[in-house]
Parts: sequence; structure tokens; C-alpha cells
Amino acid sequence: MKNAILTLAVAFSSLIGAGLTAQADDLPDLGGKEIVIASENTYPPLQFVNPKTGDAIGWEYDAIAEIAKRLNAKVTFENVSWDAMIPAISAGEYDLAMNGITIKADRAEQVDFSDPYMRSEMFMLVRADEDRFTDPKSFAANADFLAGAQPGTTPFYVTVYEVLDGDEANPRIKLFETFGAAVQALKSGDVDLVLTDSTGGQGYVATNPDTFKLIGEPMGSEDFGFIFAKGSDMVAPFNAAIASMRADGTLDALNKKWFFDYKAGQ
Repeated sequence: MKNAILTLAVAFSSLIGAGLTAQADDLPDLGGKEIVIASENTYPPLQFVNPKTGDAIGWEYDAIAEIAKRLNAKVTFENVSWDAMIPAISAGEYDLAMNGITIKADRAEQVDFSDPYMRSEMFMLVRADEDRFTDPKSFAANADFLAGAQPGTTPFYVTVYEVLDGDEANPRIKLFETFGAAVQALKSGDVDLVLTDSTGGQGYVATNPDTFKLIGEPMGSEDFGFIFAKGSDMVAPFNAAIASMRADGTLDALNKKWFFDYKAGQ
């Protein structure tokens, strides 16, 4: 199931060991530049709060730490809600943001994206004991079934246009301020479905296997990238670092750590 859901080329045989953190000679040197990064911390396994320690952890935190080493930069993080994130980056309040952000043309009018660091697909996240529907058609057929979503996100629009009737005001869609709140509503039975990309969905299933599952076929794919203010001079260095991490197996190592090896509460 994991191999079917995760649409990432994870070449385990190419994983590199202790040498992954060495800065490549041809990467830009930012000279210890301080970079402030916005994150919501509600999107496991990309970025979330460890309930046992209270620390913010995840794939993106590890990736940023690695990028900072390679580019000789220092990073600090600020917690920012999704609704405020793109406007804040566009206004230059933070240097960049990470939040499993889908690369989309309309967003690119407000911010600059890095090159993609991950590709994922959209799936239906439901409670583990769900047996009343198995795909978008059977969900849509019963007017009593409710979907939870964040307004303005890719899952919201997929819910509207691929699962339901195309009406953005459909009362069967219950809106939540954060993705985490929508998932909690699913857990408590207030909604019956939350659409999520395979990355976040697999994270929730892996950490709560008795509570959630993913069902149905994938509904399209999306690429994730970091976002910067328009014209930011950090896009090119970050792209160079991402390319080097893809080439030497670091991205594969992060995929293995967070999608296959990580256990909740570590």
C-alpha cells in the first residue's frame, strides 16, 4: 500500500550515509545569513509537533536543516496559519514558508516557488472502520455524508469539483481553519471524509493506524515547493541545494526516514 500511495522515486540502494551533510563545493555560500521561515506545523510527516516533546519536527524541518548546512545559513521558525502564510510571504514578513505547499499558477502570481522537492497524489482520508463508501461516486450519492476542508486549499477544490457538484457553497462541505482541525472533526465523526495528498494522509495513517485509512484511487498529482517573496534572491540557492540533495540521495533518505521508518512519539 505504501509503495502504491507514495509517488516518490525512493531508490534505497542509493542512500548515502554520514557524508550527506557535506556542503558541495559548487553550491552558493550565504555567509551565515539568517533566514526566518514560516510553518503551520499541522501537516505530518512534513512538519508537525511531537506530542511527547512539544518539538516541531518532520521531513521539511530536516530538509531545511540540510539546506542551511549546505548553503551556510542560519534558520529560525515562526508558526503562521495557512490563511496568513502566502500574504505574509508576499509582503516580505518572512523569508520563506514551508507547509506542503502545492505549486500552482495562481499562487505563483503572488510568490515565487522553489523547484519541486516532492510529488504527491490526492486521496480520501476516512475513519478506519468506514465501509459506507469506497470512492467519490459512492460518497457523493449519499447527501448525509459530509466532507471537511480548508478553504483555498487544493483538497478543498478537489472536494468541490471532483467529489461533489462544483458548488463551492455546498452545505456538505464543512470548513475548518486548519487541516489538523478537519482531521480531528473526521476522528470525532463530525465529518465523514477529508481529502488529503498522499504525503499528509500517509503520515496520519502511519501515526494513527487504528483511527484512519486512505481509500479509493488517486485523484491527480501535485508538486510541493517552498515559497518566497517575488524576486527573492534565495530561490536560486535553494534550488541548487535541492538539486544536490536529489542527486546524492539525501531526499531519498528523508523519504525513508519519515514515510517508512518514523514511529509516532519518537
